[in-house]
Amino acid sequence: MCGRYVIFSTPEAIRALFRYGEQPNFPPRYNMAPTQPVPIVRRVDGKRSFALMRWGLLPSWVQEPKTFPLLINARGESVLDKPAFRNAMRRRRCLIPTDGFYEWQAGAARGAKQAYFVRARRGEDGVAPPLAFAGLWETWIGPNGEELDTAAIVTSGANRTLSAIHPRMPVFIAPEDFDRWLDCDATPAEEAATLIKPADDALLVVYPISPAVNRVANDSEALIAPESPQAAVEQATPPQGAKPEKAKKSDDQPTLF
Repeated sequence: MCGRYVIFSTPEAIRALFRYGEQPNFPPRYNMAPTQPVPIVRRVDGKRSFALMRWGLLPSWVQEPKTFPLLINARGESVLDKPAFRNAMRRRRCLIPTDGFYEWQAGAARGAKQAYFVRARRGEDGVAPPLAFAGLWETWIGPNGEELDTAAIVTSGANRTLSAIHPRMPVFIAPEDFDRWLDCDATPAEEAATLIKPADDALLVVYPISPAVNRVANDSEALIAPESPQAAVEQATPPQGAKPEKAKKSDDQPTLF
């Protein structure tokens, strides 16, 4: 994942998957970006709970947020030890609903980067189901008592499907493992860390899209349309180690992972 993701399933579909008590009504978003409020699911008083948090984790011990780096991701290899994440890994794990994410391939023609959309493979009903990023959250309390809830996405090395595009990818938690990840009392951090791994190669499909996603102001379903008819035909088949096609010229996009 590279700085942007989407969530366009209906609030009812997301609620059915994550089984939280609240009934939030949120619009589809096709270009979620760092520092924006994003939906997360956490465990509160023994139950799953929906909340909105800033994408960009801020540890509780930070004194001056303006000078602290924006932590939009947490490398899974170091979440048990790194000061910015180890307390959250022990006590504040969350899930971040998503319908897919964007990645950019570096080293394309003339220095441009090709944008790709990554989503779940469609099921027998022809619909790609929503997914759950592994996340961590923290509440920062300022000197005047102000509070800011923040979150980050946990990442791992890429699987074979994504490795031709980028060496990192977000970690996905399967529905059967939701409770293991969310219940920090019943599942120690070391055990939860065993869920931090690349997604199965059969889970995701990836295909090239237009550079319109590079602008945060663009936020429509058109962003996830295949860039070419060939991509539209092939998007149901993950790459088998082949190099993606050369990119068209696009605006530069910083790498998230």
